[in-house]
This record gives sequence, structure tokens and C-alpha cells, in this order.
Amino acid sequence: EVQLVESGGNYVQPGGSLRLSCAASGFIFSIHGMSWVRQGPGKGPEWVSSINSGGGITRYADSVKGRFTISRDNAKNTLFLEMNSLKPEDTAMYYCATGDNVDAVVAKTVYWGQGTQVTVSS
Repeated sequence: EVQLVESGGNYVQPGGSLRLSCAASGFIFSIHGMSWVRQGPGKGPEWVSSINSGGGITRYADSVKGRFTISRDNAKNTLFLEMNSLKPEDTAMYYCATGDNVDAVVAKTVYWGQGTQVTVSS
């Protein structure tokens, strides 16, 4: 059974930083691209970032480019999202998802975790 368990979400002031983690199990993590997607209150899913299986190719939404960094540790079956210079508009539930196809991830045709809440507010 595929399991994705996110952690690291918190309440943070604007300009702050957080590091999200996603522990994966139930599939061969090292051969799959992975993604982060977020969903704000009353909004649809928004793709945030993707990384290929080896970790050498990363992509970011324009809204987070230069502030967020996606990475992975295939030895520990873990995906990360380093978030800096956080803004109130980054407030959302953050999910990790299997695959790096943006359309499939947003359409939820791949596995999603249960999410971790990030709230950015003063």
C-alpha cells in the first residue's frame, strides 16, 4: 500500500522559513519522480514543485521560484520542501504526490498524502 506522510507544517510569520518532509513507503521511491502541491482555503490544487527520480531535475511554479527548494533522499525514501521568505499567500495545506507530471498531479490521478498545514500570518 502506497503511503505518503507529510510533516513540518506550522504557523510562521511572513519572511519566515519552514522545511516540509514527506516519508514514502509501499512503492519503489527511488524510481519515481515526486511533487509538492498545495491547496489554499476555498481554492483548487496548485502545483508547487517537482523533482525527477534521481533528484537532478527540478521545476517550480513561478509563484515560489527562488524561494522554495525541492530535494529528496532516496536512501531514506523522503522528499523535502525547503520554504524561505514565506508570504501570507503561501498559506495552504501542502501535499506530496507521486509522479512529476503536473497535469496528473493536479488532477489527483496519482497518490497524494494527507497533507501538512502551513499558515503564514503576522
